[in-house]
Amino acid sequence: MKQYIFTIILTAALTFVLTWVVWRLSLRYKLYPGIRERDVHKNPTPRLGGVAMFLGVATAVLLSAPNPFFSLIWAQPERVWAILGATLLIVVVGVLDDLWDLDWLIKLGAQFLAAGIIAWFGGLQIYALPIGGITVWSSWVSVTLTVFAIVVVMNAVNFIDGLDGLVAGVCLIANVVFFAYSYLFSRDTGASTYFNLASFIAAVLIGACIGFLPLNWSPAKLFMGDSGALMLGLLMATSAIAITGNIPPALVDDNDSFGRSQLLGAFIPILLPIVVVLLPLLDFGLAVIRRVGAGKSPFSPDRKHLHHRMLDMGHSDRDAVLIFYAWTAVVSLAFLLMYIGTQSDWPGEYLIGVAFGVVGVAICLVLTFLPSRRRAASDLLPAPPHVQEDAR
Repeated sequence: MKQYIFTIILTAALTFVLTWVVWRLSLRYKLYPGIRERDVHKNPTPRLGGVAMFLGVATAVLLSAPNPFFSLIWAQPERVWAILGATLLIVVVGVLDDLWDLDWLIKLGAQFLAAGIIAWFGGLQIYALPIGGITVWSSWVSVTLTVFAIVVVMNAVNFIDGLDGLVAGVCLIANVVFFAYSYLFSRDTGASTYFNLASFIAAVLIGACIGFLPLNWSPAKLFMGDSGALMLGLLMATSAIAITGNIPPALVDDNDSFGRSQLLGAFIPILLPIVVVLLPLLDFGLAVIRRVGAGKSPFSPDRKHLHHRMLDMGHSDRDAVLIFYAWTAVVSLAFLLMYIGTQSDWPGEYLIGVAFGVVGVAICLVLTFLPSRRRAASDLLPAPPHVQEDAR
């Protein structure tokens, strides 16, 4: 655990320093786009925070190579280089989009290419799914399923990048919970070491989010842009797939003696990144239907997303961000508690996780859609000046 804590601190420190440097250079050389008609922030703000996050993550990963505690991760160096290569590709494309607004087909093609690099060259794939005895063995099916899973998570994370500190905080909470899960999973499966690729990626992402948040918190001095959001989604999906491939078939039974589903432990790596962004995914689906129905591209920007509607209901940008934080924490912790319950001899722990999730989600939904007292005033005022643009 000490090595993971050191990794988090190191990544956070590197990212914080690099974020400050990128911010200063962006201001000095005016590396930011002008205000566009669809933007809701008033002052031009640099969007190259993803560059700093990538450099912090890449440096931390490379510095782990000579560390004997992480030798298992570097036992297959092609995996590490494939992840770094795919991440670099998505960051470069994200930067180009943040500066010059690339066509959405180019961005989507780059996402599929990056996911393909991880699945094909990195060998990180969803090889088997223990659903009712059905197992995926075909290599092409595994690659296809893996690529689509990565692309979905990337876009889900990128889609919520609309408020100051939103994506960084949501991913910070999600990765803290996912790190705890992967650490406990290693213990419960009798692994010879706690040092695995999934836990390491989660630790690095925790550090990157901590280091970036100070300059991204409202009012933000720097946005992470598509480069940062897509990078976070890519690495979160990669860590989930990395641990999914390590699940022994004998661990997964339909039910234990208490009737609790043991499939939960197998599917948490796949479900956690999805359920964390479940509301944005539903919002995205509605947005696609809305835009296609209007004869527009499904990726054409508008100001009708969930966080925009929350602002229109009178929530401040910080209130909206905190509600999203609460949603992430409730769903993530509920899944973690349910997993812990499946490993316990007392069925009550599993039920506690279920109850915590149901009550927590209900409270979050009420907070999300309950109109604020400031609604009447918000109908007469322009959007808050420090709200990030959502270009998805």
